[in-house]
Amino acid sequence: MTKPPVLHQDQLEQSLSQLNAGALSPWVVADGKLSRRYEFKNFIDAFGFMSQAAIICEVMNHHPRWVNVWNVVEIDLLTHSANGITDLDFELAGKMEPLAKKLLASLD
Repeated sequence: MTKPPVLHQDQLEQSLSQLNAGALSPWVVADGKLSRRYEFKNFIDAFGFMSQAAIICEVMNHHPRWVNVWNVVEIDLLTHSANGITDLDFELAGKMEPLAKKLLASLD
């Protein structure tokens, strides 16, 4: 299997702009990873998000580093085989965002 190419700075900026269009709060590049912090209403919503996202991760065979403490889920995406951020990370983030939006909509 060929490893995907690492995105260059201009590609990262363009992909971030597209991903964050309409997002409630932005994904960022920090410490060489694509990162996002979600704060849900409660633990059930946070865990529900993770459960739904886990299915997508498994189908894509692309797994995040994530931490859950009560209602907060912090996610770091990095394509380990490429040792950097690739289109695969943005694809996964783009699939996670609508899952979170459904659960976060109940906060309004």
